[in-house]
Amino acid sequence: MSPQQLSPSVRRVAIVGGARIPFARSDGPYATASNQQMLTAALDGLVERYGLDGPGAVGEFVAGAVLKHSRDFNLARETVLGSTLHPRTPAYDIQQACGTGLQAVIAAANKIALGQTDSAIAGGSDTASDAPLGVNDSLRRVLLEARRAKTLGGRMKALAKVRPGHLVPDIPRNAEPRTGLSMGEHAAVTARAWGIGRAAQDELAATSHQRLAAAYERGFFQDLVVPFRGLARDQNLRPGSTVDKLAALKPVFGLDHPEPTMTAGNSTPLTDGAATVLLASEDWARARGLEPLAYLTAYETAAVDFVGGDVAGGEDGLLMAPAYAVPRMLERAGLGLDDFELVEIHEAFASQVLATLAAWEKRGLGTVDRARLNVAGSSLATGHPFAATGARIVATLAKLLAERDAPARGLISICAAGGQGVTAVLERA
Repeated sequence: MSPQQLSPSVRRVAIVGGARIPFARSDGPYATASNQQMLTAALDGLVERYGLDGPGAVGEFVAGAVLKHSRDFNLARETVLGSTLHPRTPAYDIQQACGTGLQAVIAAANKIALGQTDSAIAGGSDTASDAPLGVNDSLRRVLLEARRAKTLGGRMKALAKVRPGHLVPDIPRNAEPRTGLSMGEHAAVTARAWGIGRAAQDELAATSHQRLAAAYERGFFQDLVVPFRGLARDQNLRPGSTVDKLAALKPVFGLDHPEPTMTAGNSTPLTDGAATVLLASEDWARARGLEPLAYLTAYETAAVDFVGGDVAGGEDGLLMAPAYAVPRMLERAGLGLDDFELVEIHEAFASQVLATLAAWEKRGLGTVDRARLNVAGSSLATGHPFAATGARIVATLAKLLAERDAPARGLISICAAGGQGVTAVLERA
């Protein structure tokens, strides 16, 4: 599309609604569900809720997954073809680790803002249960050598190199390729650097569970969560979670240092799930009698040098990129933290949330009132299917803003593997 064909002005992008399946602990209810099956269930829920099954109802679908099988190479499009969304709806994949869902929202929003489409659905899906198992790399090389051989004798000679050890599959590792450390071990380093204690982490985790439970009890998720495979609520939710109960758990990260603070209770579990969000121009929503929940008005990404930077000092911790993205975004938008009625920080680990808050304060942004933070619970309680989290947060925050029935703003902050961060601003006019 040439510049002359673009809309002459940038349009506001409305968040119309969202739909997700309940998130489940890995190897649980969704153990045999694929990314496509979960994403299809979430998408179908959105299509049914907003009557999107007709031809041309939606401009496009953009989604992704972090843990993908080779069969998922065209995940978004295959999901459309298996869903109730019209099969002529174009789709494409996107991936930025834990920021995937929010980046999908941003990608869709940019096209709507520029007038390239009037509506789009964004989302993500991930399964830790159905993780892809790769062929042992040594075996792969032998098989490739056999394929390249020109004669039967050459192929047999190559295959004769196969050994029992070659049959051991390559299992996905929860570790950064550049460092070999898991995300939890990286977070433990950052927690020590920022002086984040155990009690504060457990308090944040308990609050997340209590607030998510309260949101379910008041029916907040009734039009956001679609039952799937016997679940109607997030399986990881522990309504009775308390600081005292969490304090009894043994640390699981940072065990190579005295007084480790990170436990399974104040860290997110491996999770399966999928989420979607419907975005549109104001005219598209108005023509269909749909009231926007909120508007996406700003977004920013950032990255840190978690390999060679100031990791020990906390400035370049693996999950600290939002500490840089948010100040840049707020400066560009002319906003401060006090301008936000609600703040949503993805809870990869309680320590990471607290370190991010401390970093914002250090950079002069001020403090965040805990009464405004993750008011309906977040990842510590819901769980964290990597690519689905961003869409979950966008839909949740948009509805929370709409409930206020008054002008309000919400801030989104998501950390991601690879030392990246994706952030955004939602507003209720």
